[in-house]
Amino acid sequence: MKNSLHAESPLAPPACPPLAIIGIGCSAGGLEALEAFVAGIVPGNSMALVIVQHLAPDYASILPELLAGHTRLAVHEASHGTPILPDCIYVIPPNKTLSFERGCLYLSPPAAGQRLPIDHLFHTLAHGLGKHSMAVLLSGMGADGMLGMQEIKACGGLTFAQDPETARADSMPRSAIDRGVVDFVAAPERLPRLVAEQCAGWLDDHPGTAQTLPDPQQAMREIISLLLQHTGNDFSHYKPNTLNRRIERRMALLQLENLQAYAAHFRANLQERDLLLKELLIGVTRFFRDTAVWEYLRDVAMPALFALYPAGKALRAWVPACSSGEEAYSLAILFRESLLLHQPAGQFSLQIYATDLDDDAIQLARRGVYPCSMAADVGAARLERYFVAEDNHFRVSKGIRDMIVFATQNIISDPPFTRLDILSCRNLMIYLDTVLQDKLLPLFHYALCSRGILVLGSAETTGRFSNLFLPLDKKNRIFTRSDSASRSRTLEFPLRTQSRSLLTIEETMPDYRKSLEYQTDQLIQQNYAPAAVLINSDGDILYISGRVGKYLEPAAGKVNVNIHAMARAGLGSALNTAILQVQSGVELVQVNDLQVDGFGTPHHFHLTVQLIRQPEGLQGRLLVVFTEAPQPKARPRRRASVSERELMLEQELEQNRKLLRSMQEDMQIALEEVKSGNEELQATNEELTTSREELQSLNEELQTINAELQAKLDDLTWERNDMNNLLNSTEIATVFLDGEMRLRRFTSHATALFKFIPSDIGRPLSDIRGELEYPRLLDDAAKVLQTLVFAEKRVHSRSGRWYRVRIMPYRRLDNVIDGIVITFIDTTEIASLEARLQQHLE
Repeated sequence: MKNSLHAESPLAPPACPPLAIIGIGCSAGGLEALEAFVAGIVPGNSMALVIVQHLAPDYASILPELLAGHTRLAVHEASHGTPILPDCIYVIPPNKTLSFERGCLYLSPPAAGQRLPIDHLFHTLAHGLGKHSMAVLLSGMGADGMLGMQEIKACGGLTFAQDPETARADSMPRSAIDRGVVDFVAAPERLPRLVAEQCAGWLDDHPGTAQTLPDPQQAMREIISLLLQHTGNDFSHYKPNTLNRRIERRMALLQLENLQAYAAHFRANLQERDLLLKELLIGVTRFFRDTAVWEYLRDVAMPALFALYPAGKALRAWVPACSSGEEAYSLAILFRESLLLHQPAGQFSLQIYATDLDDDAIQLARRGVYPCSMAADVGAARLERYFVAEDNHFRVSKGIRDMIVFATQNIISDPPFTRLDILSCRNLMIYLDTVLQDKLLPLFHYALCSRGILVLGSAETTGRFSNLFLPLDKKNRIFTRSDSASRSRTLEFPLRTQSRSLLTIEETMPDYRKSLEYQTDQLIQQNYAPAAVLINSDGDILYISGRVGKYLEPAAGKVNVNIHAMARAGLGSALNTAILQVQSGVELVQVNDLQVDGFGTPHHFHLTVQLIRQPEGLQGRLLVVFTEAPQPKARPRRRASVSERELMLEQELEQNRKLLRSMQEDMQIALEEVKSGNEELQATNEELTTSREELQSLNEELQTINAELQAKLDDLTWERNDMNNLLNSTEIATVFLDGEMRLRRFTSHATALFKFIPSDIGRPLSDIRGELEYPRLLDDAAKVLQTLVFAEKRVHSRSGRWYRVRIMPYRRLDNVIDGIVITFIDTTEIASLEARLQQHLE
């Protein structure tokens, strides 16, 4: 949040800020949970609570008064520029949005359209407090707060949610829990203890620092090694700060003091390895993030692609590290908008491959269902055109969904997609060290077509590989592939990096790989030796040497590194036959004069398949070698020989087999999609039924509550009428004062003594001139309030009438003294009778 947003009140942070600022969000049914939560917060822990509840914009809120009766903390309604102090509770006022910045709270008018005040507060807490941000989500309908919790967790903060089983309305906490952004789940009365335990760990500003360990590097290497063994994912080339921040967060949740203790826990607990992996894979994304980037793609970059292919083209795009799919769907929507806006002459389509390491995130992306809170990022026009509203969420339309293939992929070790026109890899490389960055950028250059577009994150650059990409928009990090660039290094494909974490004997041996002989051998092998791959008996690729892109390419759909799936057209039949011959006992099979269509041009080569018997470590593996062959010279047409006709027929048969196999696969996919669609439709119907029942139940509860409130209101009205009639019928002037001697209530007969009007309620009695000759009235009233002994005096008015004044404490039903009652009884007639009687006696 920019400081200019609150320039009208540039307050300094409070001199004594609280140790922890906890944002709390709730909605329907949240009052009971709020009361239970604040009742468990003990003063003296230097905590401050900021509460956002969905309030009716046109009615005054009594939430501060209601909470004040359940807590010993001071409860305030937040105002603009309020500094946050320890042991205080701040409540959002009606029809406002609450923000946090530099230790203060700021109010602003609510945004037009859907209101998500909880998400807004959590977002500002995440960016203002970072890893020290905390959020609690209680009972409520909808999904407000989920995206804000995702931001807090991404910043290293802690998140808590009410157990849905204990919530009157469970949609809000359940949506956050299902999204995987909640660290602790408990009943409202148990949440304060969990919050206090986590805050206690912040007393030390650097809990669990590696400096206290005898060998923190050893512990970190062990953690990375165990994670690699358990998940197959190597995080040794993640930036140390990223690893440390995520591990420190897990340590805080487990209340472990140092990295060594966490390593011991990690060693003994397999579940913790899965939890740390989830922690490392958290992706923060949203629709159309950084709008300037998307506007440039729609208005400049995509029209340039249309102009590059006047006849039209089936464009290809890859979105690695796509997380839950928002960026991939944004790209698909922008492509549709660009087509409508520029209307190119040719026929264009876009196939997007969106991949991520996190299988759970891919499953979310495939569903294409997002909470209503994303409406602000998408906009009303796009929501109407490209989304379908369903209950409390939106579903991506079928036309957009069909443009994208989602797959689980490890960009570090799995082969890339190729012949790409657009590659959007935003905010991935910021988490990787220079070793992996230096491998990814040449890989992106290899994957892109001529003049293909590369999109990076706002904090990412092409670095020392600027010769591979030309900037289109430096500010928004949009580049195009440089066709004239000559790579100064050999591309390793797929990317295989040796983990720094593995503890092997190589760490104690001299690195022979840096020797002149080894580097010369590698240079010759990669640049002059024929391309080759090492496969197992099933055809899975184990190692690649040289450039095999002319012969192999990744297949669309789920990532598959099997050589049969990756073989280009013209290679598959001969390759299958040669592998079968070698597996049947032939030592070496060579097939000459094969042809594949590599990047639009025919390429001739010889194929060799050999069974490996030595060394022992490679025994049983197959070596497939592709040797380039010169293009045959054109010869006069002659009658084809029998062998040539057989080869042509075999090729035609193989093509028909491939076509049939492709049709069968398409049919199977279509059947699976229909089945999945039916299951989703059934699930949707069940959800609608459940939601309808819940809505009916809520309506019944509201009707019951309204009936109870109406009955209580009727009773109070009758009681008030009875009291007014009783007081007026006695003809006794009565005045009610509070403990500060301010007017609280008066009867109609009291107006003859003090000239009261309705607006005098709340004014001190000393400000109102009376008719009595009784200057010590307030002093006597204060004495009665102090001693609780009633007083009575006989005084006269300026008009000559006599009154008996009786002053008594005002006692509530719960036996609490809460003011003063003063009665004035007119005794003029009695005084006159007494005077005449006295005269008569005399």
